[in-house]
Amino acid sequence: MNFGFLLFPDLEELDLVGPWEIINVWRKYSNGPSCLTVSERKGEIVCAKGLKLIADYTFEDCPVLDYLLIPGGQGRKTEMHNQKLLDFVKQQSNNCRQIASVCTGAFILHSAGLLRNKQATTHWSALEELRALNDVRVDERRFVRTENVWTAAGVSAGIDMALAIIAEEAGEETAGEVRLYAEYYPDNKRYGTAHTNEKAPAYVK
Repeated sequence: MNFGFLLFPDLEELDLVGPWEIINVWRKYSNGPSCLTVSERKGEIVCAKGLKLIADYTFEDCPVLDYLLIPGGQGRKTEMHNQKLLDFVKQQSNNCRQIASVCTGAFILHSAGLLRNKQATTHWSALEELRALNDVRVDERRFVRTENVWTAAGVSAGIDMALAIIAEEAGEETAGEVRLYAEYYPDNKRYGTAHTNEKAPAYVK
């Protein structure tokens, strides 16, 4: 099976790299799917914080995907109106066991017609924008699933979502083994008072 990660300019690095690490641990240690990256065209992709990536495939030569993950970031403001990218997402979604977004990648999912009348979440700073779409039921959790469509909250939440997808597809024990390898056990410590911001999502408060 293939797990695809969508690349586009100005994507948020951890949206992509966090789940990439988790899914690749599944692949390496527990027979998980092969991981690949795909972008609209060949060449270098510069991410929001300057990380430079080169995709394995373009939309034209990408194999059929069993899973697809869409990151967010400032670049989504352009890509959510990129018909070629939206057509690719819609086409691949017809074959995907699970399709997911991280952070503001939710808006790409929506533009592709995959979030309408579903529960979803996104980065806390974009929750009101998501609510304004009217045909999405916003749920301020770390990640949300409706049928085979998953959305994660901001940035690091993609790691939690990736583990949940593994648990769904390969079982709790496999997800636990991946989590141990990654040593991903957030300590719930809060720093300062930022979490009291009125715009902070419900799960933080």
